[in-house]
Amino acid sequence: MAEERQSTKSGGRAGARSSARPLAGARQINELVELLGDLLEATGLVTPDKLAEARSDAGASGSLVAALTEKGVIPAARVAEVRASHYHLPLISLGDEKISPDAVASIPIHVLERVVALPYKLSGERLQVAIADPSDVSGVDELKLATRFQIELGVASSEEIVTEIQGLLRQNETLHAQSAALEDVEVVEEGVGEVDDLEADDGISDAPLVRLVNAIIFQGAEDGASDIHFMPEEDALVIRYRIDGVLQEVQRVPRRMASGVTTRLKVLAKLDIAERRKPQDGRISLNAKAAGRMLDIRVAVLPTVEGECVVMRLIDKSRKTPTLEGLGLAEDMREQLEHVVKKPTGTLLVTGPTGSGKSTTLYAALHIVAQPEVNVITVEDPVEYRLQGINQVQINIKAGLTFAAVLRSILRADPDILMVGEIRDSETAKISIEAALTGHMVLSSLHTNDAPSALTRLNEMGVEPFLTSAAVSGVLAQRLARRLCTNCAEMYTPSVGEMVAANVSPSIAAQLDGMAFYRKVGCPRCNQTGFKGRVGIFEFLNMSDELAAYSATKPSHEELRTRAIDLGMRTMWDEGMSKVAQGLTSIEELARVVAT
Repeated sequence: MAEERQSTKSGGRAGARSSARPLAGARQINELVELLGDLLEATGLVTPDKLAEARSDAGASGSLVAALTEKGVIPAARVAEVRASHYHLPLISLGDEKISPDAVASIPIHVLERVVALPYKLSGERLQVAIADPSDVSGVDELKLATRFQIELGVASSEEIVTEIQGLLRQNETLHAQSAALEDVEVVEEGVGEVDDLEADDGISDAPLVRLVNAIIFQGAEDGASDIHFMPEEDALVIRYRIDGVLQEVQRVPRRMASGVTTRLKVLAKLDIAERRKPQDGRISLNAKAAGRMLDIRVAVLPTVEGECVVMRLIDKSRKTPTLEGLGLAEDMREQLEHVVKKPTGTLLVTGPTGSGKSTTLYAALHIVAQPEVNVITVEDPVEYRLQGINQVQINIKAGLTFAAVLRSILRADPDILMVGEIRDSETAKISIEAALTGHMVLSSLHTNDAPSALTRLNEMGVEPFLTSAAVSGVLAQRLARRLCTNCAEMYTPSVGEMVAANVSPSIAAQLDGMAFYRKVGCPRCNQTGFKGRVGIFEFLNMSDELAAYSATKPSHEELRTRAIDLGMRTMWDEGMSKVAQGLTSIEELARVVAT
């Protein structure tokens, strides 16, 4: 086996053949299947019955491991571990490696795609390559023939390698599309009317500008962007993705292409391409097959001094319905929220700024109460999740379908539970409160800074305080903070000065002096940001009888907030500090999203 290790690292053709000698029957499919089966069974990864079933599915193809991973019997990561151990090769985690562009460019991508391998580091004449299956002798030979460098093999998960290769293919497609669009841009700019000939249904076209726009949208979907911004500047059209709530610049399109890109987006959104002086709003429905997502895209066009700015909100219609357990609520808060949602009448309000996850929380609450014995109707703009067994109505301002208009009709449709996407005006507020007082459960959202503010906001909208106190059962305020990358976060003890510099108030910083926290570092897995994903920060106001009686006296916001805290409401900052103590986020990030 030591000889096998040495021959694998040697990089010679003879070494490749000698490394295959332990697999003398590798070219004979039946013997290969038996060898793989014995190895997997010996390691305890697969039970005998599952192995027999997979052998039957693999048949003459010999793809036993593929059959097992496709069935979900064994994860691809465990297969990589077993293979690395068996062939005495290093196990590579591509998420932890900073993949070198020079290394990737050293082997044609079509070879990497066929062999399922990825070069990730180039040091002098040594090229380190992660491969999914080191027993693929012909594949190893093909890699060695495709480069002049000496290859050192490692084993990585096939899923990781395929994901990286797909990302490289999309990047190449974007670069080629931009290059082709640059050559073709004069044709687009000379006659805007020619853009009408572009296919606007699913974006499948050979036009260079069309391919460029498609690549930008699909890459955003793949990267998990919630928004895509096309921002005109003096010398370029800047493309930015909002990922985990923060904008990241990803590309700069030459200025002479800006008009063509903007026009293409307006065609997709069915907007007036000749109107460049007024704001416009539209929608695009897109099947992003490359990213595996069904997207409903809201498009907003805004004229600026540098040209038209386009912002796209990506709504994934193929997402699974969220649950309260998956929101990250503390156990006691989740139980209180469930108790409110399961009441036959009342109002649950979810508050927070745009992009704080209010709709996700409302759907998670609906997931609990949507049962066959109750009639659930939602009014939304737009419908973000499709739920079975409930009636979902989409707002259409042009057709006169406003929140208030739909609510007046819905109350005649015998509903048990109503979900109003957002309370935007006094009429919607009054109808929603009246519905809660007449035997319905109403779930809705508001834009306020904290939970007590929701009650004072309703009063400002013209709802009488005694009605608010009687109708509202609970208010959940929330924010989304970026989650620390679990791969690179480090523990440290900040000084009072560091906390004050991070926007923590001096009094709170003094209280936290000497406590240990976690902070961001940055690694390839989180794209050097130090954060990956987001975590919810919550504040729940449970409308007890005592608090309801007090709110009916029309107190100020500060008086109501003080009273709620005295009665047991945990503030958003306190709840966020528990997440900081758990290492889920940093104190700087908490201070960024929650006012102290």
